[in-house]
Amino acid sequence: MALAGGAVLVAVLGAGLAVYGTGPTGGNTARGPLPCAEAAAGVARVAPRARGEVAALQVVETPRPAPVLTFKGPDGADTTLADLRGRVLLVNLWATWCTPCKAEMPALDRLQAEMGGPDFTVVAINVDTRNLDKPPHWLKENGIGRLAYYSDPGGRVLPAIQKDTGSLGLPTTMLVDSRGCTLGVMKGPADWGSADGKNLIAAALGRG
Repeated sequence: MALAGGAVLVAVLGAGLAVYGTGPTGGNTARGPLPCAEAAAGVARVAPRARGEVAALQVVETPRPAPVLTFKGPDGADTTLADLRGRVLLVNLWATWCTPCKAEMPALDRLQAEMGGPDFTVVAINVDTRNLDKPPHWLKENGIGRLAYYSDPGGRVLPAIQKDTGSLGLPTTMLVDSRGCTLGVMKGPADWGSADGKNLIAAALGRG
């Protein structure tokens, strides 16, 4: 039976946040022209929209290139975030052993259903490294049908995200602009399908 996303999500928010690092999300310290200087306008649009259900989003002080990630695409072939460049990405790491992760999946699915397209997509990367048939089965069993299935059975993505964001737990979500620059990091679950979540994504897209 599909999860009742809103009720379950509220129940796990507090517990899910307990395992997260609270340090800064990092920044670009290189001298000379910053590689993501043009993304500053996106940060300025997103910052005031990080409120309500998505108030915990840590908007970066200085936009920086998203980490280099290689993972499996829906066809099972290796893909990277660079392959998806040209659209705003909400990159979410989740696992079947992570209760807060599973609680927020219906909201991510709704967000993809309502706003996904050529300009925006949710990239939900499963980080299970055992029982690899379990994650797609769980998605189907719980009615999660709009999210493409991305996975990292080799266990490379999670440590790369942890190093880049300082987030020690799951779920962790990065908001990445169409140039491949990180605008913000969410350490913990959120109701991404809420009006606040959709307004945040609209701001990243330069709409409204």
